[in-house]
Amino acid sequence: MSESVQKTNVARLLDAAGIRYDLIPYQYDENDLAAEHVAEQLGEPLDQVFKTLVLRGDRNGLFVCVMPGSFEVDLKVAARLSGNKSCAMIHMKELLPSTGYIRGGCSPIGMKRQLPTFIHESCLLYDYIYVSAGVRGLQLRISPNDLIRYVGAELYPI
Repeated sequence: MSESVQKTNVARLLDAAGIRYDLIPYQYDENDLAAEHVAEQLGEPLDQVFKTLVLRGDRNGLFVCVMPGSFEVDLKVAARLSGNKSCAMIHMKELLPSTGYIRGGCSPIGMKRQLPTFIHESCLLYDYIYVSAGVRGLQLRISPNDLIRYVGAELYPI
């Protein structure tokens, strides 16, 4: 890891847990926070760059879906996985107070409180995946198994 990259809370938490990772900086575009842009900047396949989405279920409250950048969340599947009848993405204005993160910098690690987390099973196809390191312009390269264990995530199929 480059000395010029400032450690985030995510990195400090992983250090404390003894989990290996790399912090990978990239040029972010305020007007294009999509996973496609991140993958392009990293020079990595879009399906290896995972996005963190926060949803609200009608029965169980907030939960997290971590999915490949090329996927769109299927709200019916997400609701079923999380034990809800229905769900929806939370409003952007709710993201910071609910998680401590902003759009384009939301990590499944280190939220204000650990939310039920579901990670797409395709993560296991890779030795490492990328997720946000908790700020825009910085990705975390991590073993999917380490991420799953650390956040207590459940795998889900398509």
